[in-house]
This record gives sequence, structure tokens and C-alpha cells, in this order.
Amino acid sequence: MGQIRLLLIVLLALQSQILFAAEFDHGKWHGLLQNHVELLDEGRTSRVDYAGIMKNRSELDAYLQSLSLIDQLVFDSWSTDEQLALLINAYNAATVSLILSRYPNLKSIKDIGSLFRSPWRREFISLLGKTMTLDEIEHQLIRGSGRYKEPRIHFAVNCAAIGCPALSNKAYEPETLEQQLESASKMFLSDRSRNYFSENRLYVSSIFKWYREDFEQGWQGINSLQEFLSGYSAELELDDQALANLQNNRLRIRFLSYDWDLNRSD
Repeated sequence: MGQIRLLLIVLLALQSQILFAAEFDHGKWHGLLQNHVELLDEGRTSRVDYAGIMKNRSELDAYLQSLSLIDQLVFDSWSTDEQLALLINAYNAATVSLILSRYPNLKSIKDIGSLFRSPWRREFISLLGKTMTLDEIEHQLIRGSGRYKEPRIHFAVNCAAIGCPALSNKAYEPETLEQQLESASKMFLSDRSRNYFSENRLYVSSIFKWYREDFEQGWQGINSLQEFLSGYSAELELDDQALANLQNNRLRIRFLSYDWDLNRSD
């Protein structure tokens, strides 16, 4: 009888985890993004109304609090799309929270750091039963876990800098994650201020230098940066000859400097 009771408890616990995953609500974060993120250049870039979010800080805090209630066992029971959508949202929401900790007295997220500790290594995010850093979310949970091997996350996670891909004005959702990641990739690669072709050279964001290995780890059978960029030849406005040169490793790739100024709208 005791074993049956234990089995029922385990089954109920598993069922509650599944329900938790299915019902997890990113609505508060979505609402903040809708109200306080301005998309520019047809969605290629964005600016954030940090002053407006500051006035609605309780909404952001409530969302971050809801994230803190998810434990590792529940998280592990989710699909990879549910996990990845949550981690992207968690990173972006936590980054905004970090900016608000010093706003408006900063020009860049780097102003929050110090000689001995970067802003990405500050422990302040409660997630999966631990107090984490932004680096831990991105480099351990997303990139280092081996679960996702998804290079397009670099166009979704936002570091609050102008040089970053646009912060979406929508929360990432598991049901639409594929479309959202692909849209973010196309928007970023079609932004001529950060990626462009000129005089037989391809100039791209330093993101492709810093995280080159992520674009060469076999996602969709792609094993080189050239091959990844070739898949977005239309967004990069490459003609047939430039595309052929890129595919045959005859097109020089140069990495642009990064603009770390804050992506503020005011």
C-alpha cells in the first residue's frame, strides 16, 4: 500500500510539472516589451524606453519572480523549445533589470561593471534554484549545455547595446520559437549598419567573431561561418558571384567594431 501511495505521489508530481510547463505565462514580459520597445528600420533595430519600464518596475519584478519559482526538475521535464524560450526571455528581462539598477546614470551596460567584475558576471538572477549571472545563462545554460546547439540565439538575446541585434517587442514563446528566431536572424543580417557587402568584402558584426564556433557546430548540417552566411545571401544582398565566392572561401570576411552605447529611446 505504501508503494502504491508513493507511486501516486510521483505521478501527480510529474503531472504538475507538465501542467506547469504548458501553463507558464510570459505575459507580463510580453506586455512590457509591447509598451516599451520601439522597433526601427522595419524591425531591424530597436530602442528601449527604460524610463517607462522603471515606472512599471513591479511588472518586471513579478515576471522575474515567476521565473525564480521554476526548479531544475520542472525545467528538465519541458520540451527544448519551452526551455529555450524561457532562457532567452530570462536573459533579456534580467538584462533590463540590471540596466534599471543604475538607470539613468549610465551610457553603457559596461558602466555597471568594474575592473574586477564585468556586468555579465554579477550574481543577481534567481533561476533554477540558484542565483546566477547573465554569463551563466548564456554560456552555460544556453550555449554550454549541449541541449540546443542553436546559433540563432545570438540574434535573440540582447545585451542592451546598440551593436546588439534588436530586442524584440514580443516575448519568445515555444509555439513560435522557430519563426521568431528565423525572423530575428533575417532582420539582423539585413541591417546594413552592422552587416554589409562592399568591394568584394563582407563586413559582419563582431558577434560572428566572438561566437564563430556556434555557427560551425553542425546546426542544420552547417559546419562553417561561410556556409551559415550563405544561407542568408538575400538578407546580405549578395549577388551570384559574391555568393559563389563566399561558398568557395574566396570572399574576405571582416568584423566590424561593436557599439556598446545603451539602446535607450530617451
